[in-house]
Amino acid sequence: MSHGFDAKPTAADLPAMPDNPVVAVLAGTLARFNKLALYLSMVALMLTALIMTYSVVARYFFHVPTDWQDDATVFMLVGVIFLCAGYAQSYRGHIGIEALSSILPAAVNAVRLLLVDVVSFLFCGFFSWKSWTLFHEAWSEGQTTSSTFAPPLWIPYSLMALGMTVLTLQILAQVLTRLTDRGANQPTVTGV
Repeated sequence: MSHGFDAKPTAADLPAMPDNPVVAVLAGTLARFNKLALYLSMVALMLTALIMTYSVVARYFFHVPTDWQDDATVFMLVGVIFLCAGYAQSYRGHIGIEALSSILPAAVNAVRLLLVDVVSFLFCGFFSWKSWTLFHEAWSEGQTTSSTFAPPLWIPYSLMALGMTVLTLQILAQVLTRLTDRGANQPTVTGV
């Protein structure tokens, strides 16, 4: 399990390409989207920091109220968190517990990992569906935040729904890879 201190991922850390051509297309498409989402999220984090810095300086030194910065930064942080979830999953970078993987036989551990992936897929699929429902309600009803700036709520809901859908598809690609690969390209996962 990596704790985020590795300078660069090695070849063994990179997600394996599936043997199945259909799953490989799905994995490749997700990899391209995840890379784009990662770069956009980097920009959003920098913008968030700049907006918050501006807000503090404007309020403290110039006594200028800023009523829009909270909504803008929260919206961007929602996008960063949800749009990068698929990227983190592609490297199996989410929190995992290694206690079981070290004591279980390899075959039992493989079944456990598949079971965890399937349950994760079902949960994320449900979360995606509910997120798209929230997006639709916010869009059709014209919902806004309760601040004086009042931006539309469909913006964060769409980012949440898109991010959860990509995460769900990423888990699906990993499940399909595990089920269809002939074993040579199986990713080595130490804990879930």
